[in-house]
Amino acid sequence: MNLKSIKNKINSSHANYANMGLVKDIYTPDFYQSIADQFYAIDPDFDRAKFIADIFVSKFDHLEWKQRTKHTTEVLHQFLPKDFSEAAQIITQVVEKLLASGASGGLAYIIFPDYIETYGLDHFDVSVRSFEVITKFISCEFAVRPFLIKYQDQMIREMEKWSRDPHAAVRRLASEGSRPRLPWAMAIPFLKVDPSPILPLLYNLRNEPSETVRRSVANNLNDIAKDHPTVVIEIAKKWKGISASTDALIKHASRTLLKQGHPEILAFYGLQNTGFEVKNLLLKTAIVKIGDSLNFSFELQNLHTQAQLVRLEYGIYYLKANGQLSRKVFKISEKIYQAGEINTLSRHQSFKLITTRKFYLGNHKLSIIVNGQETSETYFDLV
Repeated sequence: MNLKSIKNKINSSHANYANMGLVKDIYTPDFYQSIADQFYAIDPDFDRAKFIADIFVSKFDHLEWKQRTKHTTEVLHQFLPKDFSEAAQIITQVVEKLLASGASGGLAYIIFPDYIETYGLDHFDVSVRSFEVITKFISCEFAVRPFLIKYQDQMIREMEKWSRDPHAAVRRLASEGSRPRLPWAMAIPFLKVDPSPILPLLYNLRNEPSETVRRSVANNLNDIAKDHPTVVIEIAKKWKGISASTDALIKHASRTLLKQGHPEILAFYGLQNTGFEVKNLLLKTAIVKIGDSLNFSFELQNLHTQAQLVRLEYGIYYLKANGQLSRKVFKISEKIYQAGEINTLSRHQSFKLITTRKFYLGNHKLSIIVNGQETSETYFDLV
């Protein structure tokens, strides 16, 4: 298929892509034309027409997002040098030109780190240097994980260096890529068992100036807290008071422990879980239809004779396929309640269909949580 035919195919596809809102549809005809042009600018032997033709094969429309990513990576591999070092160099040159032009990397560009992950696992040094460039344009947090599993100590040494890099995106790769339980990615079993190898790199980032990096460090520590709560509690104690941003970091890192009502972290934040009364818990929608919301209200009173810090949450016990209930906690507020103060609060919880949660019809439970302590509960039906 010649370039003119490819362009005609692209133009005819615009209407189909314009109205789509699924993640997989980030891979538009314009994106592939741009990719082809970018590689052609680096390597005049790059066959743009055939590259796009090989992308838009008959199966393309039936592929989901991850499948389209992998398909794109595999097609790109056919048009780059067989020598991985040469291929990686071309990819990094493309990325460097994109960075120099001020372009912002979108999710579609995840094909670049995916290429390094797929074809570079046996080329440690070249891959690591490529990650350092590519992650400045599109995060490599998923792609580094097979390297961390295969090379362990060697990879952690590189990540420790990344944690001291001048570029915030590289520093973030150190913390995000080493998360023991990164969502949507493979877990790192040896770090779930013993997180101590990554604690030095997290320590390097304890007073990080970039908010996105701080959130990544907090997320990493929150992962660790799920398996080793005392490790994170001790870090919180050591880091407290370093700066306001560090205090916010360790608070965010402690969110799972707070939701679990862990006694030591509650005490650390001065949260007493007695001396409060929840009353008049009222379901405004005792029967909730899929697509609607659970609406409820209640009163909370501080029975203490002194002002108290109150972390107020509610729990939804979702019905699972096996008939058991599984709680998810949602935060309402965290503020000072004066002695004897009474507040009336109203909230709603959506039951609109989403891709990240499957709802099961039947009896669910709502609970009110005050400073980690469940105080009142009631049931409702999802129909």
